[in-house]
Amino acid sequence: MVSRYIGATQTQQDTLRGGTQEIDIDAAVPELRKQGKLHALKSITKLGKITFRVLGFSGDNTVKTEVIARYLKAEVDAAEEGPNRSITPENYKFKYRRADELNGRQVYVLHVTPRHNKVGLFKGEVWLDAETYMPVRESGSFVKSPSLFLKKVQFVRDYEIQNGVSIPQRLASKADVRFIGPVELNIHYVSFSKDDQDVEAASAADQQ
Repeated sequence: MVSRYIGATQTQQDTLRGGTQEIDIDAAVPELRKQGKLHALKSITKLGKITFRVLGFSGDNTVKTEVIARYLKAEVDAAEEGPNRSITPENYKFKYRRADELNGRQVYVLHVTPRHNKVGLFKGEVWLDAETYMPVRESGSFVKSPSLFLKKVQFVRDYEIQNGVSIPQRLASKADVRFIGPVELNIHYVSFSKDDQDVEAASAADQQ
């Protein structure tokens, strides 16, 4: 089961690379009664490099700089780490939990425990589509904070199977941020597209 999942995620990564996806990020600091919403374009080059282009923002600037900007930087840094943060047997122990159902599809639920106390690794669950073995949900808490400003980061990331490949749809995250307090961050992935010319151009830019 794990080997089929690893093969499926490789196919998923190959599909997502060279693509772009519009995203809406809603973030809030309830104790300070501050919130913000950012609309951006996320691009992944053929070599896996992630960039974000901000298309619009409304709300409190503190939320923009201290919450949303820090999250975007953490995602860029995670992409640069590559295999060091991948959900693989080298980084995780897998344990079968149960069969279940999600959005009308049969799924297998695996419990994952990181083998190392490294930034970007989490303890929690991975839900696999029973037909394709693609991930449809990842949830848990990070074992090590990616920043001195963050602690107790928990998340749920949902995917949708499109043309046999799982595409990110939603991310809900909660964390405690030093000097700010509890923070809520939700991401909605609006659309995914892939253009062959853009892929070639991005790949060429990466190689320069």
